[in-house]
Amino acid sequence: MKSSRTRAVWQPRLGRALSREDARQIAENMTRFFAILSEWSRAERPVLANDGPERATSDFGEVRHES
Repeated sequence: MKSSRTRAVWQPRLGRALSREDARQIAENMTRFFAILSEWSRAERPVLANDGPERATSDFGEVRHES
């Protein structure tokens, strides 16, 4: 988010003028906050049997059922 947009969004909510540095810090903190929320969300999702880090493999190759 650009500094000017960050200031436009946050200045009215904070009730004071924000410097470019204030805006940069707010944007950085919000980015980190949502990254943590995303990480927690992924950690809470159940892992399906075939979604693990190791995929099931077969030494026999592809199986075809032709009729």
